[in-house]
Amino acid sequence: MRRIILGLMMLPMITLGQSLDQCQQAAEQNYPLIRQYDLISKTTDLTVANIQKGWLPQVSASAQATLQSDVTAFPDQIQKAYQTMGIDMEGLRKDQYRVGIDVQQTVYDGGAIRSQKKIARQQGEVQSAQNEVNLYNVRKRVNEMYFGLLLIDEQIKLNSDLQELLSANEKKLASMVKNGTAAESDYQSVKAERLDVMQQGTSLQAQRNALVRMLSTFCGIEVKQAAKPVLSESVAQTQTVRRPELKTIDAQLRLADAQEKALDAALMPKLGVFAQGFYGYPGYNMFEDMMGHKWSLNGMIGARLTWNIGALYTRKNDKAKLNAQRSMFNVQRETFLFNNNLEQIQQNEDIERYRKLMADDEEIITLRSAVRRAAESKLSHGIIDVNDLVREINAENGARVQQTIHEIEMLKEIYNQKYTTNN
Repeated sequence: MRRIILGLMMLPMITLGQSLDQCQQAAEQNYPLIRQYDLISKTTDLTVANIQKGWLPQVSASAQATLQSDVTAFPDQIQKAYQTMGIDMEGLRKDQYRVGIDVQQTVYDGGAIRSQKKIARQQGEVQSAQNEVNLYNVRKRVNEMYFGLLLIDEQIKLNSDLQELLSANEKKLASMVKNGTAAESDYQSVKAERLDVMQQGTSLQAQRNALVRMLSTFCGIEVKQAAKPVLSESVAQTQTVRRPELKTIDAQLRLADAQEKALDAALMPKLGVFAQGFYGYPGYNMFEDMMGHKWSLNGMIGARLTWNIGALYTRKNDKAKLNAQRSMFNVQRETFLFNNNLEQIQQNEDIERYRKLMADDEEIITLRSAVRRAAESKLSHGIIDVNDLVREINAENGARVQQTIHEIEMLKEIYNQKYTTNN
């Protein structure tokens, strides 16, 4: 029973086919670029974590051996005085050795680490925004295939209707040939026209199969039928633009703000504590090392305040560079909105043009149908030949095809406008 209920619930979706929104959402989830969001997030988190480690003690190990041209020594008179007292003052050796560890711990950095983390996060936001722009372009490709499928489906229906109409006239002519009221060539002409339309139908079906496979592969779901969107009664002349390109520009501006704050942090003094220890010769007790050439353990702890004012040299130029970047981003925004507005104007004009064309399509079809029916009657009475009938049949079918093209193209322009504004 549950399976039956679920089947009935899925029936409308199967009957109506996939909607355009469903295809767009599926395509975005299926597109390989969607995985880049996680990669950007992971990369950003790792970068921030590495920057945060700047608060951990920085440990460095070193070893050195030197040979000096001269060393600290007592004057000759003092050495002679020590010798008279029986003290052998050897002095420092010119070959010296040291193996040690240096530990640095930052206590205050003026906000440098915080600024670096903010810059890293903003760079991640810029990359995510740019990735969103690339993913957003997927919608346009889906639109092209989706409305192409709708148009082919409508053309296949009209082709089928045309085949039925020609088949009915073919049967009528076959009867007339038997009764001697029509020539065999008239029957053959209509049959040839029907076969030609059948070939067109075969070509349309092949195009549809290829388009269905492309759309299904692109969306990652099986698309068997495209559901025609409901025609909108009114379209706003101007709409608020919510495109991801604008989000990218906003993220770039926020990155410039973070970089400017980093310039301020670079001017602040930095306070740290340190510890140094080494094993070697000579040690800190120089006097004792002059008397004996023995390696010893030595250590030192302390605090260090540093203030590098070198950042002042380039600060003015760095701020001017950031201001120039902001101006560039604002120009990009203005340019994008300007071009977007022109695109909306063109789309509004196209939509209005299709509306006007569609207003006359129904009347044209009605008139063409009346002329075709009159031609069928005239052919039955021998007033016109079969070529005139075929011409009127094709004229009626052409009017129906034009109506379909106008409707689908207008729907496509409406959804292209949604893509243009992201509304």
